[in-house]
Order: sequence, then structure tokens, then C-alpha cells
Amino acid sequence: MNPSSEYISRKLQEGHKPNRLITEKSPYLLQHAFNPVDWYPWGEEAFAQARQENKPIFLSIGYSTCHWCHVMERESFENPDVAKIMNEYFVCIKVDREERPDVDKVYMNAVQAMTGSGGWPMSVWLTPSLQPFFAGTYFPPDARYGRPGFPDLLKRLHTAWMEQREQVLKSGEEIIKTLQEHTAIAAAPDSTLLFASTLRTAYSQFYSSYDERLGGFGHAPKFPRPVVFNFFLRYHARANEKGALEMTLGTLRKMWAGGMNDHLGGGFHRYSVDAYWRVPHFEKMLYDQAQLVWSYLEAFQITKETFFAEAARETLDYVRRDMTHPEGGFYSAEDADSAPDAAQPDEKEEGAFYLWRQQEIVDLLGTEKAEIFNYCYGVSDTGNTISDPQGEFHDKNVLYAAYTIAEAARRFKRSESEIALILEEGKKKLFEARKTRVRPHLDDKIITAWNGLMISAFARAYQVLDEPKYLQAAERAADFVLKKIYIPQTKTLTRRYRDGEAKYPAHLDDYAFLTLGLIDLYEASFDIKWLQSAVALTETQNRLFWDKKDGGFYDTSGEDETILLRTKEDYDGAEPSANSIAVLNLLRLSQMLDRKEWWDMAEKTLRLFGGRLQSIPHAMPQMLVAVDFSLDKPKQIIIAGQPQAPDTRAMLRAVHGRFMPNKILLLMDGGEGQDYFNRHLPFVKSMTSLDKKATAYVCENYTCQLPTTEIGMMTQLLEQRKTR
Repeated sequence: MNPSSEYISRKLQEGHKPNRLITEKSPYLLQHAFNPVDWYPWGEEAFAQARQENKPIFLSIGYSTCHWCHVMERESFENPDVAKIMNEYFVCIKVDREERPDVDKVYMNAVQAMTGSGGWPMSVWLTPSLQPFFAGTYFPPDARYGRPGFPDLLKRLHTAWMEQREQVLKSGEEIIKTLQEHTAIAAAPDSTLLFASTLRTAYSQFYSSYDERLGGFGHAPKFPRPVVFNFFLRYHARANEKGALEMTLGTLRKMWAGGMNDHLGGGFHRYSVDAYWRVPHFEKMLYDQAQLVWSYLEAFQITKETFFAEAARETLDYVRRDMTHPEGGFYSAEDADSAPDAAQPDEKEEGAFYLWRQQEIVDLLGTEKAEIFNYCYGVSDTGNTISDPQGEFHDKNVLYAAYTIAEAARRFKRSESEIALILEEGKKKLFEARKTRVRPHLDDKIITAWNGLMISAFARAYQVLDEPKYLQAAERAADFVLKKIYIPQTKTLTRRYRDGEAKYPAHLDDYAFLTLGLIDLYEASFDIKWLQSAVALTETQNRLFWDKKDGGFYDTSGEDETILLRTKEDYDGAEPSANSIAVLNLLRLSQMLDRKEWWDMAEKTLRLFGGRLQSIPHAMPQMLVAVDFSLDKPKQIIIAGQPQAPDTRAMLRAVHGRFMPNKILLLMDGGEGQDYFNRHLPFVKSMTSLDKKATAYVCENYTCQLPTTEIGMMTQLLEQRKTR
């Protein structure tokens, strides 16, 4: 039984009456299925009700692992008196932002325009024609934090609707008009060419905000934002800028050492509430795991330090163990909150699953070993949580790497191997003890876009670490998505899968991120079906989202008339923007298959965003990765040989062991893959194995060096600087 089913069964057994959300699949909507609020899902039934009763709409948008969403539910949506006001005065709609990012995007733009900030839960009041006239995020049940009390606000907005309706309607129209004007992007006249100076400007902007002592950028709260590392490592490779490498490695080390890293179970929490990476917001998101794996793998390629490889393994193994559907897809997230007491499953606290009292560790490990363990992980009897936003962490400890094994060995006069063994055994005992606790809620829906990122991470892990379990995880997930979520009749994707149901048309990020994963999976396994699927998805993406007039990709297809804004996202934040990934995909596929029109589309998109890249490049680090790729023709590496032959594997390991992001890698195996490339890339027809040995052809712009069967010679060719 999945977590949502257990919750529903318990509520029904307790005699609670469900509302209409009970028929939904979204874990977030199901969390609200027993509220006394008469919730509707987003759809025509709700819109028709608002028109018929001439009521405004209260739109509440969130997601199942959102802490403040839980708080507002407990304080307001579960309160019968508040629910009565909501039901009487408004048609109330609940939206899972992860299922419907199109709805979320429109109204988040409105919230930010009207209030100057945004976040979740998002609270927006709409006219029956879906135009926003008032907006905010979390509202408390009574006035506090400088915010009005939610019930009072509901009454005031009802009064405004009844007494000033014309003004309210006009306000909604003006807000949408303003948003439409502000979201339009036109190519800047000076953006026809993007040179390396754009990369230098972006690097300088990031450098100025770097925290040299603690790692990361800016002040608390600190977010990982791996897209910045993607740019930095490429800028280091291009310009030999040591600072870019040092900032990346320093931040990756600090994040791993801090409480943001789950030192017992692997995986990273969402962000650090303090500047030290010490106390996290304990939610775990799939997209963070995927992107941080990229960063740690690339750090390992550059430095060869096993620490970075191990950090990637810990994260990957967490996803395999705790975030994977039995048939292969990847789940979305784990909540920050859980119940300290199994007998009271609805009484939850943030971090309850992850925090420890000192005495608990002493009881598990014994006094002597606990002293060493607690020293190394910063545990104290009064607690070590230097930040406690909700007042829930008193006398509790988050595990973080306070001291190294070498420091502990000197303090306790033990060998380093003894200390390492004590820590390893201690972590295992705490991990097993933690299993007896109530786990945080698992959001077990499968989001296409995030699965694409995670497929990419597992595929790259196999390339770099050469461990077959990671290739298997990537292939199982790709098979799952293409069987359960892809619709072959229309060659389209759906957004999410859960409990046997694939639903909602996919958006640009679903196509772009899944295509990225499939390209990386081809370069890991060299099974041509993955590349063929990537090409098919790209063709559908271009048909549904490409702006033929100005270039760039819309986030949505424009077919849903209830979505009042059609935007082109370019901000690379917690996730890369879909445009950034789509551009990089087009550049790579163009070089893999000689599709010049796709290179031209990519360059047109970069020109569209050129003005913003030059004025605010720090907002678009993943787009700068695409700029970096586009500045030179990438290395085209073609290996002729059998995929599993020892000499072929050795050659591939030599390629994958290097940090060389601006390349494409093809395998000519004499089989189906060879036939495919012979049809689409004629210059490879003559590329065969010499003397029945694995043979490397290193090319640029379809012009190749002499073939070689020697790994040393291939490496020399790869090290040659590209033509400018």
C-alpha cells in the first residue's frame, strides 16, 4: 500500500468524510481530501461553478512536501469555521504545482508582480474568468508576521467583490495585461554574437558574492544551485580559471560535510537555513539529487579525488534504495516533516526523522564509541542546531562532519583506521535504528522532467564510475517512462504517472530534460534506441513549443485556453530552465546527426536571450553552458568496436575518465547503431576497426585525425586545443 493509500484508509476508518479531491492521484491533493473545505481540482467543473454562482475563486497552489503548506492546512483548511467562510464566499481550487507547472507559473508571476516576492503555499484570488486580483503566499489564522489573518482577509475580499466588483474585475484584467507585456522577450539588437566575454562577466558576478570561508554564494539561507557549478567547471576548462574550480570544490566539500547531507542514508536536503550548511530544511527533492550527482562526478573527473566519487555514490544509492518505483521510475520527493511518535501520525515536526539526542547515540553505541562518534559529528547534550526556525530542535542534533578522522585520531590517541571503523559501524547502527522511526511522507508520483534529470545522472555515473548497477538504474527508468508516460500514437509525453495513471500534457521541461537523459544514456550504453527516442522527442518538442518568429521555446504548447500566459522560462534556479537544456540538446544532436537546422535553432535561441545573457548572466548559468558549447565546434569522438570488448571498454573508460564536456561520443559497432548512423551521418561509413582492434576517430566539424588503436595516441588527440 502506498503512503497516500495508508493515509486515506486511516482517515476513512476514523470516520472522516472526504471531499471531491478523494478521486485525484496527486499526493498533495489527497492530503487535502479530508479538509472541510469544498475543494475542486483545477478544471472546468470549478470554473463553471464560479461563473454560475458569480463567485470569485480562491486558488491554493502547493506541493506535498512543502512545510508551510502543511502549516496553513493545519491552521486554516482543517478549521471548520474557516472552511465555512471559504465555502460560502469562494469556489476553492487546489493545485499541485509539480503536476501543473503551467498553472503555477502564471499565478506565481502574478504573486511576484503584486507582492514583490513569491513562495508556497501560493494563495491567489481570481475572477471567474481566472484573472488574479489579490495574491500572497502563507497567511496565518490571525494577524502576525506582518500578515493579515486568513479569515479576516477572506471576509474583506468578499466585501470588495460584493461592493466594488467593477474595480476588482478591472484590476484582474490590468494585472494579466501587465504580465503579458512583461513576459514577452524580444531579441536584443546587439545580441547577434555571444563571445567569451559574456562568460567572463558572469564569472565575475558570481565571484563577487562567493563566501570564501563557508562556501556557497550570498548569505543564509544557502541553496546548492548546481547550475552554477556546471558553468564554473566549464569556464575553468575553457579559461583555466582556477578560482572557478576552487569555488566549486570548496562549496561541494562544505555541503557534503554539513547537515544538508544525510550522513546516514545519503542524499541531500533542499537547502541550509544557516550560512554554515549546518541545519537544513529537511525536504529531499529528486531534482537536487540528480544535479548534485552531476557536480560531484565532474569534480571527480577533474581532481581524481575519491571523496567526490563517494559523495556521488552515496546520493545515487539513496535514490536507488528510497526513491525508485519497483518498475524503475523515480519518485519526486520526501517530506521534511514526520511524526516523532508513531501513535500520533498527524502530529509532525520538521526533521524528526533525522535529528538525534546525545543520549540516544550513547545508548546505541556505548559510552566510549559514542564519545568518538559524537565528537566527529558535532553532537552535544544541549543540541547543535544553530538555527531553529520553528522552535522544534531543542536539545537535538543534526549530524555533520565537525572533525576529520585524523583530528579524532590525535584527540583520542587511536589509529585513523580504528576511528574510521568506529564511525562506519556507528553510522550503520544509527541507520538501522532510524528505520524504526516514522518515515517522512514520500511523494511517489513520477514526474517526467525530473526522471529525465535522474536518468542523466545515473547514465553519467556509469560513464565515470564504470559500475553496471548505475547503467541498469538509468535503463530501467528510461524504459518505464517510455512505456508508461510516452504516447506512441501522438509521439507525445504526459507530465506525471502515479498509481497506474499517466495524466496531463507534458511541458517543455519534460521533453528537454528527458531528451537530455536519453542522450546521456546513449553515450553510456550505445544502444541506438535511446538516441532514436531522443530524436523523436526533440522533433515533437520543436513542433509543440518552438517560436518560429522570434526563436526560443515556450514553456507550454498553448493548447490549453485556461492558461492565460505563454512564457519562455530562462531563469536557471533550483532546476535548469527548459530553454537552457533544450538549446544544449539541439547543439549535441546537431553534431551527432549532422542536423544543421538544429544548430541554427539553438543559435537563434541564444540570440533571443542574448540581451539578458549580457545584462544578467548570473541568472542564466545553465544557458551559459550552452553558450560555451556553441563557441567552438565540439570534439566528435567515434569509437569503432564491439561495445563489451575489453579494448573498446578501455578506450571508452579513457574518454569518460576525462572532464571534456564539449564533445559527442558515438560507437560504430557494425550493427543496428552503425546502420542508423550510416543513414544520418554519411561521413562515418568508412569508420571501421583497424586490425579487428577498437579504433578511435577524433574529429572536429566532421574532419578527422588519423585513426588510432592506441589509447595514448587517442588521449593526445583529445588534449589538442580546439580550433577557434
